[in-house]
Amino acid sequence: MNIVMKTEFPDLKLIGRGKVRDIYDLDDKLLIVSTDRLSAFDVILPNGIEGKGEVLTELSTFWFDKTSHIVKNHLITTKIEEMPAEVHKYKDILEGRSMLVKKAKPLLAECVVRGYITGSGMKDYLKTGAVCGIKLPAGLQEADKLPSPIFTPSTKADVGHDESISYEKMCDIVGKEYAEKMRDYTIKIYTFASELALSKGIIIADTKLEFGLYENEVILIDEVLTPDSSRFWFADKYKSGHIQDSMDKQIVRNYLETLDWDKKAPGPVLPENISKETSKRYREIAGLLTAE
Repeated sequence: MNIVMKTEFPDLKLIGRGKVRDIYDLDDKLLIVSTDRLSAFDVILPNGIEGKGEVLTELSTFWFDKTSHIVKNHLITTKIEEMPAEVHKYKDILEGRSMLVKKAKPLLAECVVRGYITGSGMKDYLKTGAVCGIKLPAGLQEADKLPSPIFTPSTKADVGHDESISYEKMCDIVGKEYAEKMRDYTIKIYTFASELALSKGIIIADTKLEFGLYENEVILIDEVLTPDSSRFWFADKYKSGHIQDSMDKQIVRNYLETLDWDKKAPGPVLPENISKETSKRYREIAGLLTAE
């Protein structure tokens, strides 16, 4: 299987190349292609992860369907034959890693929800007793489940670091009406998905969602509950007070933390064993979550 780091379709209009996705304008719709690029600490690494684009597309498609009773989403189809004729010639590249979607206007805040305390949230808590300004009970340990999920939005950066913001700041950015809907949808999706995932042996520690406006309605866009946007833990290995064995790109972050690297571009090349293990974990989580 070839690793796709970026796409080049000369007769299609490229309008965006994000950390992972290439976006093409098809008049009143968009073609979103998930590449195998991997970003860590908001830096795109030189080598990709085999099969990653397919996993992101498979999982997003699965969760768009499962959460459609909570909020509408932008997905039209992932089937190449149902897409406009001009993309058919690129089927070999697009198959399994592309989505035809509604052309929504992105709402420029990322919706982060945390059900467990870990990562940057744990660092914040140890310093302040709070996460993103939200006061939490004293005495929480690494990976503890929170009394209830907390909403901790951030800025949306195509390049560089996303930064945590208060809910009030989010209201200033997108407007109070939209902020309320985004927050409520995020917590509902997380609550629903967490229960479904747990029934398959997976804990969703936290996740990040994005929303947009389509025909004056807030809809879910981008990706949903993938290893790029979420922390997944094995439920049967979970143990409070310890760093968990993650089923996402944490293996890459852990490796990078051992290097003398300032977390600025250009990023280091990943060793083959780290790339292969990451690919294996991405496929494993997709298999577990989508199994009926």
